[in-house]
Order: sequence, then C-alpha cells, then structure tokens
Amino acid sequence: MIYADHAATTKTSPAAQKVMLESMEQYWGNPSSLYTLGQQAAEALERARSQVAACIGAQPQEIYFTSGGSEADNQALRSAAYLGKRRGKTHLISTAIEHHAILHTLAQLEREGFTVTLLPVDESGIVKVEDVAAALRPETALVSVMYANNEIGTIQPIAEIGALCRANKVLFHTDAVQAVGHLPIDVQAQNIDMLSLSGHKFHGPRGTGALYVRKGVPLKAFIEGGAQERGKRAGTENLPAIAGMAAALQEAVDHLEENNARLTVLRDRLIQGLSEIPHGALNGDPARRLPGNVNFCFEGVEGESLLLLLDDKGISASSGSACTSGSLDPSHVLLAIGRPHEVAHGSLRLSLGEENTPEEIEQIIAAVKEVVAYLRNMSPVWKELQQGVRKYVIQ
Repeated sequence: MIYADHAATTKTSPAAQKVMLESMEQYWGNPSSLYTLGQQAAEALERARSQVAACIGAQPQEIYFTSGGSEADNQALRSAAYLGKRRGKTHLISTAIEHHAILHTLAQLEREGFTVTLLPVDESGIVKVEDVAAALRPETALVSVMYANNEIGTIQPIAEIGALCRANKVLFHTDAVQAVGHLPIDVQAQNIDMLSLSGHKFHGPRGTGALYVRKGVPLKAFIEGGAQERGKRAGTENLPAIAGMAAALQEAVDHLEENNARLTVLRDRLIQGLSEIPHGALNGDPARRLPGNVNFCFEGVEGESLLLLLDDKGISASSGSACTSGSLDPSHVLLAIGRPHEVAHGSLRLSLGEENTPEEIEQIIAAVKEVVAYLRNMSPVWKELQQGVRKYVIQ
C-alpha cells in the first residue's frame, strides 16, 4: 500500500508511541492531585507543555491543550469575538478558503449578531495583505487566516498579516493545523496572537491539539467544570496523548529542514508527472505550497471514482478535506480559486510524508495516468469534449 493522504492523518510515530506507553506506565496519576503520584504526572504534563511551546517560539504558560485543531479554532474565535463585543467590536475577518471549523464557527457567530467579512483569494489560493488592510474597520475584533490550506497547500503571508494586525491593535489568529511540524513557525516574530495545532497531522496521536494564546490575551473557557488548563478547559488531561503529541512535534521540528528538502523533491516530481496528463491542472501555487501537497483537477473525471480505482491499486489519496469527504458538494476552496463546479468535483489531493519513496511517486504517476484514461474512456462528458459538443475548461 502507498499512503498519500498525510494531510488527513498520519501514523503515530515510534517516538510518540514510546512516550505514550511510558506515560501510561509511570505517570498514570491525576495531574490535579496533591500527592506524589499526581505531582509526578503534573510535572510530566508541564514538560510536554514546555516542549510544544518551544517548537513554535511560545512560552509554556501560553499553551492550552485541546482535543484537536477544531476545538482550538472554536475556542480562539469565540474568545476573540466575545472579548471584542465587550469593547464594542463585533466585526470578524477571515478568508473564503478556511477549514470548516473556522467557517462554521463564523456562521454561528453571525447568527449571534457579529459581522463577518470573508476575503477572496487569487487563483493560487493566496490572500492579499492589502485586501486584509482594506477590510479592517474600527470595530474589527479579529482577523483569522489559515497558515497553509488543507486542500491545495498554499501558504499565506502570515508574518505580514500579523504585523498589519499588530499595528492596528487587532487580534490575529491562524489555523496552523497543516503547518505546525511542517513549516518553521515563530509566533513572536510573526506577530501571531493565537494559533491552533493538531497532533495527528505530524505523527502524534489523534484527539490531541493545542491552542497558543499570547500572554495578555483573555481566553474564554470552552469547557466548564474544573480548574484544568488554568481554568480554560475542564476535564482531566489526557497525559499519555499529550506527551505523545509533544514528542512527535519535537521530532518533526528537529528534522524539519531535511524532511522538507526531501519532500519538496518528491512533490515536484509528482507535479511534473501529473502535469503530463492532458486537460489537467495543478491547484494552488506551484512553489508557495506545503512540501508534501499536490492537488490536481482532471477534466471529465469524477473525484470519487478516481479515488476508488486508485484505492484498488493500493494507493490511498483523497479529493480534499477529510472533514468533508462525505459531502457531495464541490470543494469551496476550489470554487474560491475560480474552478467551475464541474471541475471542482474532480479533484485529487496527494499529500506525502517522510516514509514515501521516489519509487512510490513513479507508481502513483503511472496509476493516476492509467485511471484517468480509463475513466475518460467511459465518460460521455469526455466524449462530448473530444467531439467539440462541449468546450474544455482546462486547456
């Protein structure tokens, strides 16, 4: 089997598994307890917090553990919105290509009376800093722009947007779920006030995540019931999973440069090979993208059929966000970059990881070419395109 869906989830690393097992065996006490066993667990929890903080340039007291990126996104947006409302600021800014954890939360906040501006992106999927600047108002409470897109992999100008927000005294949040562990991040240098991350995107366990909140920014409690996470998230901490996430993140950051250099070579070869398929197109910027992300549209091909046939050949891929895999709607990200509905239905996302090999890339290229040709040969739409009854959308 060739696994090429690392943007959906990653296999828990041996380093993370080892730390998790040690934690379950040695630090199984409740970190909130005052006796020795509990305090040993509390110390292990704080070691993990310090580890995560150091990996993104934060302070330990600025890290709050969550169940994942979606929870962190929800808590960040709601905290900033309700803080702004107390100050008479009820305007929120984001982009049209955000993860649904952001978009759905913003929609709920709109129903609560907030005003939301969703900025467009260019054909590469990048938001312009000047568009952010133009959207700012005296009543703007928050700007939230994802660090790297989960579908097309484009990387946003985070440092520039952060500097703009800091100069205008507007809180800046970034959903960095796809970026943490894969790109160098320094929340201080990049003027980031809040950042969301998820452990299973960098070989940590599922159900783990964290929210960075800059010191001095008030955070609203998301789960009531106890004093854990400094009163901002009740519930006994899942120490083994948290420790595993911290170990996985440390390992990813330690090997970031070498992993990215290798992945970029594989990514670019995959793009080159798939570009040979006629009437196909790369989605997203060809260079300003995550090292392991490749996303293509192939005219005359349905994404679901493409994925099933690739799976039959032992290749695991996706058509976009894992959180919308059950939806029949075309990708909102592809629509935002200008792909028409009929093309947006047929996307293929291949997201590579450290274990992928050059030989696997060649196998993927050959398999996609074969499957696309097979599906087109069966497609009445493709026949109409070839006969000139319809016009090609992708030239």
